[in-house]
Amino acid sequence: MSMWTRGTFLALLCVLPLLEGCTRHSKKEHYYLVAVNVQLPYWTTAAEGFQKAATEYGVTAVVRGPKNFDPQAELQELRSVVALKPTGILISVTNPDLLGPEIDAAISAGIPVITMDSDAPASKRLYFIGTNNIQAGRLGGQRAAAMLNGKGNVVFFTMPGQPNLDERLKGYKDVFSDYPGIKIVEVFDMKGDSGLAMDKAQQYIALKGKDRIDAFICLQSSSGRDVGEALRRAKAEGDSGRLLVAMDTDLPTLQLIKDGVIDSTISQKPYTMALIGLKALDEIHHYPTDNPMKGDYELDPFAPFPAFVDTGVSLVDKGNVEGILTRRQSGPQ
Repeated sequence: MSMWTRGTFLALLCVLPLLEGCTRHSKKEHYYLVAVNVQLPYWTTAAEGFQKAATEYGVTAVVRGPKNFDPQAELQELRSVVALKPTGILISVTNPDLLGPEIDAAISAGIPVITMDSDAPASKRLYFIGTNNIQAGRLGGQRAAAMLNGKGNVVFFTMPGQPNLDERLKGYKDVFSDYPGIKIVEVFDMKGDSGLAMDKAQQYIALKGKDRIDAFICLQSSSGRDVGEALRRAKAEGDSGRLLVAMDTDLPTLQLIKDGVIDSTISQKPYTMALIGLKALDEIHHYPTDNPMKGDYELDPFAPFPAFVDTGVSLVDKGNVEGILTRRQSGPQ
């Protein structure tokens, strides 16, 4: 080997580790998104955001969770993920009492956990990324109250006990408290099954006279399209004047707004939540703060993390649905 060649070789040996250090990411870094109903459009959209961030960073993204609404199955998935010792976990919490201890166990094991979509504020999770759900409920409540002219019988479709949905219900109730003419007839537990919501909607539609239901409000995404389908069929048979305010922007919901069956829906950003979530976990992994898992950050004025990252909420109705529908159909760029 010549003197020049040997010198070049030795120089490369010195530089290569530095070059490798410049690329901080690795496919060996595994980030997990844990949720339920993972095949719903809401969660497939979130998965796209999660994978987009992983592709940008050159890391591995995995989505785990049951295909139906099953908090116990989500707990088992979370336990399985924690056992893998991943780089970080992003989780939507169906039941904070059930999942909180396992989140705490992950944090104690040194695994960063951030909640998205639905929070477990009493747990040791680092922070929450998602919608201000009380504000989402208030936005929907203001729309419903205006369209009802301040009076009418109202029913809700939800899953009581899930924090984000309970907060939306509270937001609606906050608004309705100013309208004594609006009566909440029932808060129906759809148990994560939009088919049950559709069946119950048909029963509500059959009520007449003073028991007539004037407004149907869906606090969970999948129920909007099926309750909307029940109203569409009733409308085709001459039943009209019913109000439906839905949640989220899956394509069937948007199409039913365009068709005049659903009045409006409250839009949130699952893609953005998951995109930001993975990037936040990556930042924590590569640039850890002092004792990053052991602080009480809620009241700390010098906390390294926010308490809540609000990804925004808006109302979609017939006036702006076309642009949202086009954007949804084109997908992420």
